[in-house]
Amino acid sequence: MTPTQALQAGTIVNARVLGWDGQIGSIAKGKFADIVAVPGDPTGDIMQLHKVMFVMKGGKVIRQD
Repeated sequence: MTPTQALQAGTIVNARVLGWDGQIGSIAKGKFADIVAVPGDPTGDIMQLHKVMFVMKGGKVIRQD
């Protein structure tokens, strides 16, 4: 599985399976603002996910380093 496929498996793919892709699974206007920010590109280096700098849940900042 590529890094991109792994990210999609944990986001949009599961949202589609659950029938929630209109609310979660990707970043779009009207969807829940659940975001994790990392310093690099996790599609090129999946290890970037170990370096979480910012977490937003429901549009509220939960963690900001």
